[in-house]
Amino acid sequence: MPVKYDVVALGNAIMDVIAQVDDDFLVTHDIPKARTNLIDPERCDYLYNALPASRIETSGGSAGNTIAGLRSLGARAAFLGKVADDALGAAYIADMKTIGADFHGTPLTGGPTTARSMIAVTPDGERSMNTYLGASTEFAAADVDARAVASGEWLYLEGYLFDKPAAKTAFVHASEIARNAGRKVAITLSDVFCVDRHRASFLHLIQTHIDLVFANESELLALYETDNFDDALSAVRADSQIAAITRSEKGSVIISGSDTWTAPVHAAKVVDATGAGDQYAAGVLYGLTHGFGLAEAARLGNLCAAEVISHIGPRPAASLRDLALAAE
Repeated sequence: MPVKYDVVALGNAIMDVIAQVDDDFLVTHDIPKARTNLIDPERCDYLYNALPASRIETSGGSAGNTIAGLRSLGARAAFLGKVADDALGAAYIADMKTIGADFHGTPLTGGPTTARSMIAVTPDGERSMNTYLGASTEFAAADVDARAVASGEWLYLEGYLFDKPAAKTAFVHASEIARNAGRKVAITLSDVFCVDRHRASFLHLIQTHIDLVFANESELLALYETDNFDDALSAVRADSQIAAITRSEKGSVIISGSDTWTAPVHAAKVVDATGAGDQYAAGVLYGLTHGFGLAEAARLGNLCAAEVISHIGPRPAASLRDLALAAE
């Protein structure tokens, strides 16, 4: 089958609702700072109404944001996810089409509503995410569009979706389709709490189906249960062909075999850290599908991350393609 997409992503289809607040708002509404909190529909409605009217709403979810970054760079991309057959689900699909990405997935009927994430951003740029997963967690192996996966040069898996057994099965199923078609598979670990919940399953998936692991430093340390970064690098080096690790102000490290490259951070004022890892992944994946070396791909990832943290919202506000061309 010919390659139709540079990247096909599989992840939670979540509408992001983002607002700037102060720390008192977090205290008043009992929101743990700088954490991802899973909430029920009632809590979701409460926080939605509590957030300032200046909030921004956009189709999101971690992998969805990476797809938006890839499209901003000019890549061909598709997204696989689960929304409900409701107004919010229709808006999510329409938003994906607006950015030029194909959406593959049959809306859920008679079940939970489309997922939403209430994201409170404090003046220090930290984001406190309160997520109602809704219909997004109903994704199962039957929802994997085999033709779409097989026609993508890379399959990109979002760790946040890994919570339910059906989703784990879907990950393996999609990975096997990709590998049987001669494609590559990447995964992002997403969050330390995801790693703590699914460490054994993540490790097994990485060792058997994954070509590229994305993680931040904390997630990598949690995966291998160590406080030593070099030890964690050695462990992931043995488990995966490539690993791309972000380290905040230290930039990022990308490894393959015995080789290691360090890419310096791009200076940027942190307004909102939401989406930094997602856009880093977009830059790296774009590089790998467009003939870049690993060090060059990591530098592009850092550039994309710097753009997104300089403004509110998890998706690029400027053309990443133009920024990349200007940086050459």
